[in-house]
Amino acid sequence: MTTDEGLKVSARERLLDAAAGLFYRDGVGIGVDALCRAAGVSKRTMYQLFDSKDEVLAASLERRSPAYLALTLPGEDDPGPPRARVLHVFERLEALTAAPEYRGCPFVATAVELKDPGHPASVVARRSKDALTAFFQREAARGGAVEPETLARQLTIVFDGAGSRAVVQGRPLDGLAVATANALLDAAGVA
Repeated sequence: MTTDEGLKVSARERLLDAAAGLFYRDGVGIGVDALCRAAGVSKRTMYQLFDSKDEVLAASLERRSPAYLALTLPGEDDPGPPRARVLHVFERLEALTAAPEYRGCPFVATAVELKDPGHPASVVARRSKDALTAFFQREAARGGAVEPETLARQLTIVFDGAGSRAVVQGRPLDGLAVATANALLDAAGVA
């Protein structure tokens, strides 16, 4: 790697870090000037690395997705039963909503703010939400749910809705997400 390539990698990382923080905290309407200032890079550098701010937004979400899923999902080596693994996700959500800096699911927030399902960042957001739903479906099937696909979609709706409610109400969920997921698991026959 040459020095120039090393600088570009560093600038790219700084841009993605700044984008993730700014877009999550302040929304996707943040301007290029503010983004570049926060990242400590010039606009010229940003446009050498990315074709547009939209591309920066999509790349920052793509980069964030594995960490967000790791933060909410149990580890693959977690030997817990399916019900406990599903409830782990909602317990993590409950803990996240209690943090003062919680602004909701970054993927839902981005897609709602963009209002364009074809936007590159909306596509990334959908893939991340699909990964959560796929996790729920695998666990529902392992747990003997009557309709694992339906239960998985219901659990995703509860996850997204609970996170949104915490933002709208400006307070933690206080057990509501876990209780609702428990009710769905009971109704689906997951032991």
